[in-house]
Amino acid sequence: MATLAISCCTSMIILLLLLELLAQVEARAFFVFGDSLVDNGNNNYLATTARADSPPYGIDYPTRRATGRFSNGFNIPDFISQQIGSQPTLPYLSPDLNGQRLLVGANFASAGIGILNDTGIQFLNIIRMSRQLDYFLEYQQRVSALIGRKQRRELVNRALVLITVGGNDFVNNYYLVPNSARSLQFSLPNYVEFLISEYRKILIRLYKLGARRVLVTGTGPMGCAPAELAMRSSNGECSAELQRAAALYNPQLDQMLKDLNRKVGRDVFISTNTQLMRNNFITNPQAYGFSTSKIACCGQGPYNGLGLCTRLSNLCPNRELNAFWDAFHPSEKANRLIVQQIMTGSADYMNPMNLSTIMALDSRT
Repeated sequence: MATLAISCCTSMIILLLLLELLAQVEARAFFVFGDSLVDNGNNNYLATTARADSPPYGIDYPTRRATGRFSNGFNIPDFISQQIGSQPTLPYLSPDLNGQRLLVGANFASAGIGILNDTGIQFLNIIRMSRQLDYFLEYQQRVSALIGRKQRRELVNRALVLITVGGNDFVNNYYLVPNSARSLQFSLPNYVEFLISEYRKILIRLYKLGARRVLVTGTGPMGCAPAELAMRSSNGECSAELQRAAALYNPQLDQMLKDLNRKVGRDVFISTNTQLMRNNFITNPQAYGFSTSKIACCGQGPYNGLGLCTRLSNLCPNRELNAFWDAFHPSEKANRLIVQQIMTGSADYMNPMNLSTIMALDSRT
């Protein structure tokens, strides 16, 4: 009788575990690809200089510890996870990403990378876009072993995907040094066309790997980052050349996404106008509760825009007042504002629909 009771108990535990796994599958998974704007710690596990795993990074994160996010607290994926009612995604390289945590999704992003493989070579060992997609395939194989191929396919097809890449191809490639290899190879308009054509290949592969709802962010107003003000501005004005690059790139990205949606016959790729979102509080910071959009909270030199954010850097006492956390990255508050626009923004910000509309539509299917 005791053996029978133990057997029944074991069966019940297995059944409960299976039901819990299926409930996780029913919840919407979230996958993140891209660069430091959305990396939540993959580079912590790599021999690279592109890291945010030491203070004062994470000073406003719930644990008050640096996590690898290039932020004083939460980043854009964190706020999206909150909006879709999901746990934060773990970095794909995290040893904790296993079992049921796999079903939440994964973050494959890596600080320093770009659309092109030669972007970010100065950072040494980073996870380039092709490798991020390789990891996504590997992830799916791991999930198939956990819940079966059919359930894995449904999980991936129903998932939300965020991809943020492109800015580094300008600031850490084309404009990294005067007369860079890429600037000698291409005029700026031709370079932008080349980037768009290469990005298209990445998005097509992502679609072939099962992604069906993909938020694709453009570049921000790159010339207005504190780093660019420190290096290129004489009077606090945004860098005209980098602003020109963003003005050329973002409309072409938007058009490419529309063309891809026509090709696949559905609204898979959602154009996310982060240039306009960030430009709002850069041009009128006070309207959004910031005191400055020029000076980074953490850094040194003009506009706190030179070098890395470290324990020895200047650090603002109230991070809610700065639109930029460090030389390149928005503060937690700015990230929150961006995600508010992702959720409810008009067609000027989110085309063809915002995330609230996506969630409403997808809940009916």
